[in-house]
Amino acid sequence: MEKVTGIGGLFFRSRNTDALKEWYAAHLGVTHYPNVWEQQTGPTVLEPFAQNTDYFGRPEQQWMINFRVSDLDAMIGQLEAAGIEVETRAEWDSEIGRFARIHDPEGNPIELWEPGAIG
Repeated sequence: MEKVTGIGGLFFRSRNTDALKEWYAAHLGVTHYPNVWEQQTGPTVLEPFAQNTDYFGRPEQQWMINFRVSDLDAMIGQLEAAGIEVETRAEWDSEIGRFARIHDPEGNPIELWEPGAIG
């Protein structure tokens, strides 16, 4: 059976695409087409959540992206230095790694993951 080889893109609506692209590049290092962002090889989780989950935050939020990071503490420090609020909760951390949550300027949730045992 032929299988997909990875995520080729994540597409979502934005009120101000240029400003949002600049924010992702400046704070997370994610570049955009035509400068395609090259990811490092690593685990990727594709996991549907129950329709009534509160894990993403707002009830109308249909998706949340999760970015792998190699040093969560360094990333948190960098984001906080830029004035970006970072949320951490002890219950989010487990044997699969450590997690933090931020929101982009349009309120979209972004989970940051430093992989543990499965990473």
